[in-house]
Amino acid sequence: MTIKEGDFVKISYTAKLEDGTVIDSTDENVAKEAGVYEEHARYGDIVIVVGEGHVLKGLEEDIIGKEVGYKGTVEVPPEKAFGEYDPNKKEMVTLKKFKEKPKPGDRVRVGDKVGVVEKVVGRRAIIDFNHPLAGKKIIFEYEIKEKIEDPVEKIKALFLIHTGRELEAKVEDGKAIVEVPKDVAFNQFFILGKITAVNKIFEHLPEIREVELVERYVKEETKEESS
Repeated sequence: MTIKEGDFVKISYTAKLEDGTVIDSTDENVAKEAGVYEEHARYGDIVIVVGEGHVLKGLEEDIIGKEVGYKGTVEVPPEKAFGEYDPNKKEMVTLKKFKEKPKPGDRVRVGDKVGVVEKVVGRRAIIDFNHPLAGKKIIFEYEIKEKIEDPVEKIKALFLIHTGRELEAKVEDGKAIVEVPKDVAFNQFFILGKITAVNKIFEHLPEIREVELVERYVKEETKEESS
């Protein structure tokens, strides 16, 4: 059960800085204890497709060649984590770009970039567009829980990865049938993600020749009909 590129694997992990500060974890309790818990985040083991960048490159590379059941630690250097710190990624931005005057430490969006306000000088702000963890070594404690082989579970995993939604699915005669919840009809993230998920199904499951997305509506009974 050696892990190779293209495999679907279920893992758990906790990520720390060199000083031991926890920055992320798949374990809800660990995240709460460390003060990094996010209310709307999904906790528990995650499924990744090895080689597709679903986790940091350094962690992904360490997973390859390991076996199911492996528990260990890997130190990921900045260039295989969030990148080296680049002092040239700081910019002076006029305060006219903001609805409200920003303060040092605020995360702000300028055009298509997100950065942190380093300081405000007169009518301009110095924005650092480096990732907050740029230049940091990340230490992962992780476990490989399972290698996913079942086609249905792979399909469900791909939709979860690319749309953020857990969907019901089944396979019949080379066709993947996926139930789509009615509340995503106008969800742009889901609409774009489902296209990627379908393409990935064809890429990773050659036995699937067709994907059918089913929107199911059930009529609610009126009082007269139920009496």
